[in-house]
Amino acid sequence: MFPELSIIIPTLNESETLPRLLSDLALQAGVDFEVLVSDGDSTDDTRDAAAAALASHRLAGQVLTGASGRGRQLNRGAARAQGEWLLFLHADSRLPEPTALAGGLAALYSEKSHRLAGRFVLRFDRPDAKRNFGYYLCEVKARLDLPGTIHGDQGFLLPKTFFCELGGFREDLPVMEDTLLAEAVRAAGKWRQLPATIVTSPRRFESEGYVERQTLSALLMNFAMTGWDEPLRRTPEIYRAQSRTRPLLLAPFIRMIDSCLGELPFRERARIWYRTGGYVRGNAWQLMLRHIARRAFDKALPPEDVPLEPVLRFRRRFDALTDHPPGHFTAALLTWIWFRTLRRKAVRGE
Repeated sequence: MFPELSIIIPTLNESETLPRLLSDLALQAGVDFEVLVSDGDSTDDTRDAAAAALASHRLAGQVLTGASGRGRQLNRGAARAQGEWLLFLHADSRLPEPTALAGGLAALYSEKSHRLAGRFVLRFDRPDAKRNFGYYLCEVKARLDLPGTIHGDQGFLLPKTFFCELGGFREDLPVMEDTLLAEAVRAAGKWRQLPATIVTSPRRFESEGYVERQTLSALLMNFAMTGWDEPLRRTPEIYRAQSRTRPLLLAPFIRMIDSCLGELPFRERARIWYRTGGYVRGNAWQLMLRHIARRAFDKALPPEDVPLEPVLRFRRRFDALTDHPPGHFTAALLTWIWFRTLRRKAVRGE
């Protein structure tokens, strides 16, 4: 008998975090599933810890080994999966609700289409006493079904046939493989919010610095969404092993971006900045989201109670006013000024 669901977890030195996720999966009810831990050259005892946890919890599955690279590891797991459905999870995530898997599959089955994918409601693993607006804003934004709002830490649940149609995760880039697959899903099908919560670790934000990580993520998102791959190819250490994570310095990345731009002829640089202007202009709705989320945060409202319709209404109206060449050019100019200012501050702060 083949399992209904295959859960694929890429790992790299996750011996401390992975057993907690596997403990959550052992409590899931109503679904026949297998677990595929796809390890990429871990130097700790991740593989042994994964095998021991699978055995102790009597979870069907196996540990796969091979070259590192998250896209490569995810595709390796998908190739060995026997389930009709695939669920991609980060090793530092948790699924505390024992009906999360069954409820998620039921929600997608009700759509009666194979060109769809689901993601869970995002929460960060932080105590209520340490409320932080930045994490709160991320949790609210993850509820939106807009370009650039869906990432791997929300979990990706989709039919294997659809995943194969999409061509899987990109393996030629060291970062943003999850975001690019999310946008491929959006282009070919649709996303659905699943009726369960996924709890993810804030460890990278807290070790590298929230503002620094968000700034770098915004730059990478721009490159991914505008199709300029070269800066992404040159940042193999951005998502480095957690055991090596340290406070993030932006200056080396800013210089790398400058170097990539400097290698291009003027016309190509101008095209990149113009595309960047289009992307930034199209994300002006995030200013409205921040305003609305701030008011809700001050009122101690839970993220699911933040009204999103005003954000969508603002987006429609702003697009109608600015989605034209002058609007794109203006946004490009403002972004160029911001980037030069960021460069001066980053280099001066080294």
